[in-house]
Parts: sequence; C-alpha cells; structure tokens
Amino acid sequence: MILAGARPVVLVALIATPALAQRTTDEAARVAAVTATPAYFAAPEPFEALPAGAATRRGAADGRAFSMPSAHMGAERLLEFHLGDAVFGKLWVTAPSATRASDGLGPLFNARSCQTCHPGDGRGHPPADLSPAGSRLGMVLRLSVPASPDQIAAHLATIPGHRPTLPEPTYGSQLQDRAIAGLAPEGRLDITYQVFPVPLAGGEVAHLRRPTYRVGDPGQGPLAPDAMFSPRVAPQMIGLGLLEAVPDADIIARADPEDADGDGISGRAAMVWSVEVQAPALGRFGHKAGVASLREMVAAAFATDLGLSNPLFPDPAGDCTAAQIACRTAPSGEDPGLRDGREVDGATLDLVTFYTRNLAVPERRAPADPQILRGKAVFNSTGCTACHNPKFVTARLPDRPEQSFQLIWPYTDLLLHDMGPGLADHRPEGTASGREWRTAPLWGIGLTEVVTGRASYLHDGRARSLLEAVLWHGGEAQPARDRVVAMPPEDRAALIRFLESL
Repeated sequence: MILAGARPVVLVALIATPALAQRTTDEAARVAAVTATPAYFAAPEPFEALPAGAATRRGAADGRAFSMPSAHMGAERLLEFHLGDAVFGKLWVTAPSATRASDGLGPLFNARSCQTCHPGDGRGHPPADLSPAGSRLGMVLRLSVPASPDQIAAHLATIPGHRPTLPEPTYGSQLQDRAIAGLAPEGRLDITYQVFPVPLAGGEVAHLRRPTYRVGDPGQGPLAPDAMFSPRVAPQMIGLGLLEAVPDADIIARADPEDADGDGISGRAAMVWSVEVQAPALGRFGHKAGVASLREMVAAAFATDLGLSNPLFPDPAGDCTAAQIACRTAPSGEDPGLRDGREVDGATLDLVTFYTRNLAVPERRAPADPQILRGKAVFNSTGCTACHNPKFVTARLPDRPEQSFQLIWPYTDLLLHDMGPGLADHRPEGTASGREWRTAPLWGIGLTEVVTGRASYLHDGRARSLLEAVLWHGGEAQPARDRVVAMPPEDRAALIRFLESL
C-alpha cells in the first residue's frame, strides 16, 4: 500500500539513514490509524496480504521466493538490481590472478561469495549432522575479549550504555574456517546438542536441543582465557531496505527501557558507532542490531566473511590480526589502477547494497483462512505483538521509490530485548548485553525451508521448527512462551499455522 495525499513537509537529516520527511499532524494521524491493532480478527485487515506494500512480490512461494526484486521497480533500476545480484553470487579468487576484477579473497575467510552464506537469499544454518564435516552454510563464530576500563569509559562518553569489546588478540573478531593456499584456517566450529523434552498442554511433547560450542583445531594455539564467542547464522535478506526506511523516531517511540508501563517488556533502542558516518546512530541490522545501515552491513560482510577491502573497511588483510604475520603479508588484490585501489570499490559496494535493499518480500499465503485468522488472534492475545510489532509505515524517500511511504508488516520492533538465559551468548555487542537480541522480523519465515532446504531458526539455528523457536523464548518473552505451553493444542496449531503464513 502507498499512502497518498500527504502535504509538503520539511526534510530533516538523521544519522546513517536517508533524508526523512517529517510527517504532518494529519499524516501522522493516518499512519497511527493504519498501524493500530484491529478490534477483531474475523477477516484479514486491508492490505495484509501485501506485507511490503507496493514492493511485495506476488506469487512468489518457491525456491526463488526471496530472490526477486521489488515488484514496482522501473527498468533502469531493475538493471542495477541484476548487476548487484551478479556480484552477490560471484565467486572471488586468490590474488594475484588473471581475473583482476575478482581477486583478493582472504587471506582468511568464511566464504567465497555472498550467496554462499545466504542460500537462496535466505538464512544460514548449522551443520546438517553432528560431524565436523557436516553441511554448514552461513554460520560463523564471532569472537571478542572485554575492553579495558579506560576504553569502556571512553565509549560511554560517546554512546551511553555502550559495551565495547575488542577482537580476540590472535584470531580477530570472527573465526575464519577457510584460507588461501599456503595458509591454514584458524580452526573450525564444533557443535554438540543435548536434546530435552518440554511437556505441553493436551498431552503433547516438544523436544528442544541445547547446543554447546567449541573451537576445534585452533591453528595458532588456544583462545585468550577471557575470550567470548557467539555463533551466528546469516539472516534472511528480504525486506531489509524497508526496515532501513522505518523512521528512527517510530522505532525509538516503542522503546520502554525502564518498563514504565509495567507490562514486563523493556525494549531498548540500540545505539551504535557508525563507521559510515563516523558518529553514533540507531542500530537496526544484525542479530544484536549492531549495524546502522545496509551499506555498512554489506561492507562489513565483504571485509570479515570474504576478506575483501572496501571503502568502509580498507584493510586488505580482512580480519587478520597483528599476530597473524603470514596472513598480513600475503598478496592482496588491491591495485592502484583498478577499483579505486580497493578489492571492492565504491561502485561495487553500492551495487550490492542496492541489491540487498531491494530483495522483495513475498505476499502472504491464505491470510483469510479461518485457522490462520484464529492463529492471528492467538498471536495477539498471547502477547507476541509486544515485541513482534506487526506494522510500520516507512518514511518518504524521493530517491528510493521502492521503499518510500509504504505500509509494511515485518513483525518486529527492531529493539533489543532480554531473551533470558536459554538464548544468552554472554557476549555484549554495542549497547546489547549478553542476554539481549534484536526482535527478528517474521515476514517470510514460513518459506524458510522452501527457500533453503532446511528448517532452522533463531540466531544460531538451534530450533528445527517454529514451535521450537517459540519455546526457546525467555526473559521478557517468558510469560508469552508459558501461555503457548499452556494453551489447548488446537490454539497452538493455529498459532504455528499463522506464523507459517507470514
């Protein structure tokens, strides 16, 4: 849906986001009306079948469902999308190489292409079996050590509540499990699971698996004694440009860090340091909302996952530390006469950012189905919408027509929430604690297995079904989780059916 008829407004600049138009009083009232909770659930809401507004891709429900461009994109911009798609899927090679436009990989890396981590532009997953050689697509291990008191004080002076950490001294900010010829990978991520039952009302039983992680075969000795690590699967890619277009003020307005309304939900806005603009900004991307903009997110992935220098992260050695001398002295793909001197130049970075910004959200499946409508009512009455906020209206963006002034249904508030000890990684990131995670968007979640061939959910893919994902919720979400456990089986089935329709 495109909201029409708004009056001219004054542009204001917000850090690390596009120039946003301040809404008039009448316009703000209309936005409040269309994003309000419905009074009944006997029928779908207007435009509910189009979760991305006019950008929604209709009829996309197969393995390509997450790889389609915004539906109302013009021909010239569609060409730019496909060029970005080509770079996203390109296999990078070791430098020096005859294919100078594609060299510079590593020296240490996790993948040779962006697409490797995001199969079908969907989410990554842990190994398919319990062997170290099991299939793992798009799963990495983040590493860090605590900052010193002086460094913490300096960060707090810039960003209140910031919890700075430093890269692990030997292995950097991420375990690299692949390397160019002549170098050894840093190690591998080993996972073991303990399966345990969770009794549910009505005689049903769910089985959750609790993961334990360790670094296998660390190539340069053990990690630092105070090392913290956090496993992450790559998130799905759809709708990211629309999330970037949600006004900062609309996200911050939903925050309630002190739980002033007493509902037990204490969402916090993530404030992070933006490398792109060299200033504090609202974080909204990543499992802990640690990145402010899509361009920075793409640049960081090039640098850390593939070891490719770019305008925002110019080190050609990628995540190699000072202790990794062979890595730091390996040949790079930088060439002063090519690609602005970087392995990924600004134009290429912008193409992939454009592609990422315009991966379309597929339309809803059967929103009028009676069981789905019942599940929607259960979703609301259980309290899920306290964090998984159904609707936003994006800002007016004259230079981004695909994302401009759309009613969207992402089912996220883009805030940080304490999810309890079961999901805690005990590793702070930015202003997020070791128990906090950004509310994950739910749009498209019902097509996860169709797109990637695997049903895996949560930040580390431990959940093998949507019900398992719900049952791992704790902390602020504990009361809602307990209601799911206690509800009649038919209500639980309707709830899952609703989630599958998103």
